[in-house]
Amino acid sequence: MQPLVSVVILNWNGRKHLENFLPSVQEHACAGMELVVADNASTDDSVHWLETNYPNVRVIRLEKNFGFAKGYNEALKQVDARYYVLLNSDVEVTANWLQPIISLMEANPGIGAAQPKIKMYHNKELFEYAGAAGGWLDSLGYPFARGRVFDFCEEDQGQYDDTADVFWASGAALVVQAGLYHRLGGLDEFFFAHQEEIDFCWRMQLAGYRVVVCPGSEVYHVGGGTLPKGNEWKVFLNFRNNLIMLAKNLPWYALIWKIPFRFLLDAVSAWKSLFEGQAIYFKAILEAHIGFMGWVLLRHRRSVFPISRKGSLRGWYKGSVVWAHFIRGRRYFSEIVGRKA
Repeated sequence: MQPLVSVVILNWNGRKHLENFLPSVQEHACAGMELVVADNASTDDSVHWLETNYPNVRVIRLEKNFGFAKGYNEALKQVDARYYVLLNSDVEVTANWLQPIISLMEANPGIGAAQPKIKMYHNKELFEYAGAAGGWLDSLGYPFARGRVFDFCEEDQGQYDDTADVFWASGAALVVQAGLYHRLGGLDEFFFAHQEEIDFCWRMQLAGYRVVVCPGSEVYHVGGGTLPKGNEWKVFLNFRNNLIMLAKNLPWYALIWKIPFRFLLDAVSAWKSLFEGQAIYFKAILEAHIGFMGWVLLRHRRSVFPISRKGSLRGWYKGSVVWAHFIRGRRYFSEIVGRKA
């Protein structure tokens, strides 16, 4: 019998996270749920530990480390369910975390993807960087979230406890219609990791589906487990992938001025980092721009493009979150977008 939902955890050398967080996923399993660990060719003893301690958990062995995007695409080819949950290995789930989201999606077939409220594992009063209470995007492609603007994370005081349409759902705990996942082409494998879920949700909205946050569900995320903040590769991927995402999904008349303007803003950020003694950021942003130009000239055929551009976008901020946050000093999501968003 096909499971209603398959929770798929992508693992790479993450035995520590599996030890710490897999018990909560098993403890709070719901009816019709299958638990799968897809291993990205780990070199630690993750798989042996799983097979010894969790023989009932299905393990998919991938032949090499495909990264986040291709790792999930390859694994999900082998998973048959109505809904997929892409769950990070460093997420602690809570009682009844999954059922409210599945019930919401079952009642509303137009919802293609959803996420729970995501808070910090190490400070459970605060929203967590990777998704908070649902992701937004500004007019220049900068992502932020209800409860998180750049590096500032708000305290959860119930201010975002409404089920709401958002621009993107976090890849840390992403619930998606399985058939739609494959119809849209899955995650863009060229991204490897970082911002692939934003690109995926953008394509989903253009195809006419909604992305929502369901705060009746709550999880706690450690974050930065595979690539820590400040890692050169992480900075490169974030800047390069963000530009590629804009090039793929924006209409041409927006691209002709937004890409050059983003190059300028990125350059300002790079030089600021260099003057502050952070040469690694300067180097990574320069490499990201070169990587983006290489994608434009030679490698764009390896990416997944929208299958439709008819859908309307929700969770789209028409202003500049950079201006609002760094120039006007607005730290809270509600100060930038408004309390009703």
